[in-house]
Amino acid sequence: MIANTQRYEQKVFEIAKLNNEVKELRSEFVDRRSELMKLKMESTISDKMLEKQIFPSTVPPVKIEVKKEEEKSFFKRIWQ
Repeated sequence: MIANTQRYEQKVFEIAKLNNEVKELRSEFVDRRSELMKLKMESTISDKMLEKQIFPSTVPPVKIEVKKEEEKSFFKRIWQ
């Protein structure tokens, strides 16, 4: 009985230790994620690019459209 009680207490302490570790890792994850989001912001990136003498484009992007010609298949020729 005494051995069972000791094992139970060891497991309780181990669970408490693991819960604390999970909380620490979760808070570290949140910190890193917020830091990454700040680094990905357009203003941060543009500031870093200005330091390297890279400026934003003054010409807006243009959408390129490719028109595909209709294929003449064997079956279309037969039915027409």
